[in-house]
Amino acid sequence: MIITSIIALLLSNAVNLRRDIAILYNRIAMIILVYCILNDLSSLTVVTKSIGLHGGLLLITNITQILHIFLFLVSLLILTLTSFYPRKVWISEYASIKSLLLYKFVYYNTKINNKMGEHLKIKEYPLILLFIITGAVFLMSTNDLVSIFLAIELQSYGLYILSTIYKNSELSTTGGLIYFLLGGLSSCFILLGTGLLYANSGCTSLDGLYIITNISDISSLVIFTIGFLFKVSAAPFHFWSPDVYDAIPTTIVTTFVALIAKISIFILLLQLVYYANNSLWEMSWTFILLMSSLFSLIVGTVVGLTQFRIKRLFAYSTISHVGFLLLALGISSIESTQAFIFYLTQYTISNLNAFIILVAIGFSLFCYTSENLEHEQLKDKTNSPIQLVNQLKGYFYINPVLALSLAITIFSFAGIPPLIGFFGKQMVLSAALGKGLVFLSLIAILTSVIGAVYYLNIVKEMFFSLPDYTINTLLENLILKGNVLDKNKAVLRKVSFKYNNIAISSPIAFVISSITLIILLFIFINREWLSMGTILVQILFNC
Repeated sequence: MIITSIIALLLSNAVNLRRDIAILYNRIAMIILVYCILNDLSSLTVVTKSIGLHGGLLLITNITQILHIFLFLVSLLILTLTSFYPRKVWISEYASIKSLLLYKFVYYNTKINNKMGEHLKIKEYPLILLFIITGAVFLMSTNDLVSIFLAIELQSYGLYILSTIYKNSELSTTGGLIYFLLGGLSSCFILLGTGLLYANSGCTSLDGLYIITNISDISSLVIFTIGFLFKVSAAPFHFWSPDVYDAIPTTIVTTFVALIAKISIFILLLQLVYYANNSLWEMSWTFILLMSSLFSLIVGTVVGLTQFRIKRLFAYSTISHVGFLLLALGISSIESTQAFIFYLTQYTISNLNAFIILVAIGFSLFCYTSENLEHEQLKDKTNSPIQLVNQLKGYFYINPVLALSLAITIFSFAGIPPLIGFFGKQMVLSAALGKGLVFLSLIAILTSVIGAVYYLNIVKEMFFSLPDYTINTLLENLILKGNVLDKNKAVLRKVSFKYNNIAISSPIAFVISSITLIILLFIFINREWLSMGTILVQILFNC
């Protein structure tokens, strides 16, 4: 379905010269993803254990299908940023259900809705996204070294193009070039490791690689692993990620690069760890992953304390979270695998919420100007409106709901109970202590406490400082006008409104509020989520 949709979008791009209808292509991509979710849901009952495709290159199981659905859902939520205009006009006296359904409100909306925003004019965006999602789906379902490399490259090429999609942005081009060069280097490691594994074993199938248990040379596995640790920005191979996160545009790109690539690669690593279980590989896997976990926890926390640019801070926060994920992977037990799946899902939705809120904050400052000259002179401000932590200073006094949502998400990152992030860290630490990894558990606890400092600094800036923002003098006394039309497009009444009637659009607000409520109220809705994780682990270990 995805490949058919890509062909259809390519054809429609070829025959259409208008650039201002790119938003419709994003909505088509959302429909495609909904269809893919329904398709996977309907086939869950068909696939009982596993089905091999294309001579064993791909392996479809219930686990991969459920994770495909999760990947599609995350992509669907990211697409809401570009499938709808970011702002709307909200007038409470004309906001009844009857008025919304029967009448249409028409006003000069180009600037209010940000119709000329660059992210709404790129028709290729949903097309590239579908390529990346295709690569991610293949990577999660792969069962062969050849298909692993092909899938990772299909995903990576799309991410390189996506990073440089803003052709007029110098920062975006720089970030994309760094990502491309170091991504190419990591692909070299993966390809070299694949070649050595094939040379040692004589086969490329993951099932057939059990014969490696009799081979003492594990250097090929080490090289293969390093390539993937590069891709997920695990320390000490993390150095590219803060620069890339900071340079590429927040509006649509950072969110996708930060989440989708990591989900697919971590699911692949989970399968590789499972294959290596109970073999001579296990010792090497455990050592490599646990050492990388230790470095990631320390680097992500200590270096994050010095950051004042918010996306760099999020990059180091991600490195710290990768440390927890690698700790759960390295233990390789039933309990740790359940903790890993839960941590990956909660980290993904929390990170998604944080980036969407950052984008929404940038859109909400439409009516404001900053008294801080540093804020006004930021490079690439159109594509990444919020770049510095002190740009959030006093934001609670501008939009308390968005500020509270961001605070809840940040507290979840820090692992403060009873938010969802606390349960993720608790499950990983419990599995680590059960395996006797006391030192690593202590390091993880200490880094979580120290990391809370830079998280709480964001909260302090939002709630305990006065804002640098003032209402734009051009808008302060400006009376904007619009017309309410009936079904026959006849004018029923004329409406006047001011700048304070401009709000964040409903789809973006709905996504933020839904994810924030899940993070906040997880303690009341935990049974289904934890049960799903338990079922997935039982399926994996009983296959």
